[in-house]
Amino acid sequence: MSVGNLFRRVPKPLRGWALPALLVTLWWAAFRFGWSSSPLLVSIDSVWQQAVEQATSGELWVGLSASLWRDLAGFAIGASAGLLFGAALGLSRLFENLVGPGFHTLKQISLFAWIPLLSVWFGLGDAAKVAFLSLAAFFPVVLNTFEGIRSVPGDLVEVARVLRFNRWQLFMRVVLPSASPSIFAGIHLALIYAWLATLGAEYLLVSGKGIGNTMIDGRDHFRMDLVIFGVIVVGLVGFTLNWIATRIENRLLAWRGRSVAGF
Repeated sequence: MSVGNLFRRVPKPLRGWALPALLVTLWWAAFRFGWSSSPLLVSIDSVWQQAVEQATSGELWVGLSASLWRDLAGFAIGASAGLLFGAALGLSRLFENLVGPGFHTLKQISLFAWIPLLSVWFGLGDAAKVAFLSLAAFFPVVLNTFEGIRSVPGDLVEVARVLRFNRWQLFMRVVLPSASPSIFAGIHLALIYAWLATLGAEYLLVSGKGIGNTMIDGRDHFRMDLVIFGVIVVGLVGFTLNWIATRIENRLLAWRGRSVAGF
C-alpha cells in the first residue's frame, strides 16, 4: 500500500495530528530510554503536573484571559483601521498619491522597532500593548485590501458601467465580492500576527499578567516545565484562532469552490 493510500485511510480530522503525535512520541522516548539528561528538557509528566497546577490554581485562566483580551482588542482596532485605510488607498488614486509613499515607508520599519516609542507614549501597561498589536494587525489588512481592490478585473468594471451602476452599486456588487478573498486573507494574517505580537509585547513590556509573563517567570526561575507548558498553551491558542478564522473564511467565501489540492 502506498503512502498516499495509507494517508487517505486516516480520518480527515486526525491527519493534522501526525506531526504533533510524532513529536510527543520522541519526547516520551527521550526519557523512557534515557536519551537525554539535560535539565533543559523535562518529562511529559512534569509538564502535565504543571498544567494541572496552573489550571486548578486559576493562574492559567487569569493569564490566558489577559492575553486574549489584548489580542482581540488590538486585532479589532488594527483590522478595522486597516480595512478603511486599505479601501481608501485602493479606491482613490489621489489618496494613494498623497499618503501611499509615507505608508510604504512605514511598513518597512520592523514592528518591534515601535516598542520604545510606544512605551514612551503609553507606558508599559495594556494601552501600549494594544497599540502594538493594532500595528501588527494593521499592515497586512491594508496591503491585502489594497491589492484586492486594485486586482478587480477591468472587464467587470466595464460591464457594471454598461449596466449604469452607481458608485455604491459598483463597490458592493463588483469591487467588494471580487476583492473579498484577498481582504479575508489579510484579516486572517492579521489575526495570526496579532497573536504572535501578543507574546512579543508581553516579553518586552513585562507589566501585567499574561501567558508571555508566565513563560518569563519560568525562564527567570529556570522552571522548564513552566516554560514548555506556556509554549504548548501558546501553540494551542494559535491553532484554535487559526481554525476559527479558517472556518469563517470558508463559510463566507464558499462561492469560490473547492481547492484543487489532492487531499
